[in-house]
Amino acid sequence: MSTPYAEVIGDPIAHSRSPAIHGFWIAQLGLAADYRAHRVPEGALGAYLDARRADADWRGCNVTMPHKQAIIPLLDRLDPLAEEVGAVNTVVREGELLLGYNTDVAGFLEPLGEILAQRHLFRMARVLGTGGAARAVIAGLSKHGFTLVVAGRNPAKARALLDELVPDGEHHAVDIGHFAEPTDFAFDEREQCCDLVVNASPLGMKGQPPLAFDWSHAPPGSVAYDIVTDPVETDFLAKARAAGFAATDGLAMLIGQAAAAFERFFGVAPPRRHDAELRRRIGG
Repeated sequence: MSTPYAEVIGDPIAHSRSPAIHGFWIAQLGLAADYRAHRVPEGALGAYLDARRADADWRGCNVTMPHKQAIIPLLDRLDPLAEEVGAVNTVVREGELLLGYNTDVAGFLEPLGEILAQRHLFRMARVLGTGGAARAVIAGLSKHGFTLVVAGRNPAKARALLDELVPDGEHHAVDIGHFAEPTDFAFDEREQCCDLVVNASPLGMKGQPPLAFDWSHAPPGSVAYDIVTDPVETDFLAKARAAGFAATDGLAMLIGQAAAAFERFFGVAPPRRHDAELRRRIGG
């Protein structure tokens, strides 16, 4: 008897927590389904999709580095949000078609729900990074009235990203090195303001260079958010907590984006009441 399945693709992929997350939900729901990890090297995306189109049990895949943008021209149609962001992290088979979605935006915003539900006079986010994940962060925050400061090693790339994704508004592009050294900047009164500092880059991830960010650049009351998941408690977050800031780790986004994808793959919402147990199982 055949078993419907989905999977996560990327290169490398052995480190992915996605099989553990989706597998946990499949077991909790008692579904006759499977979720796997499959390494797809650069240049092999076309052959991979051709093979999966011919597999009636395949429901779709999550897409991670380095394929979130490269996969776009190989799909039949994009969801409007994925088209806006310019990155796909979820592919779903719908009849004969392969549709591309972006659930990273929903996953990123999910743990900020309580903050975003509040009224603020002003919202500002410092976003560190200019890659595919940063695109989802920028698109998501722009929909909630944030003024954005995007920092990258190439400020021109940061500027181009802002011009593409949020051409309206007073947003700023800076060199990421600007945040490495201490500052004595006197911040304005932050009452009724919302400030975020988001690491949307791979810096600080195991095997990557560290992220140099001095927390004197963060206004009082800022929230630190690191999308890196390995390690879960990054140096960026540890220093934020030590400086007295609230902090959100990358597992929150990972689980949130997975939940949105799971429902598209298997037609049922995952049991989120077990999130605390899930975090323990995957190392959070």
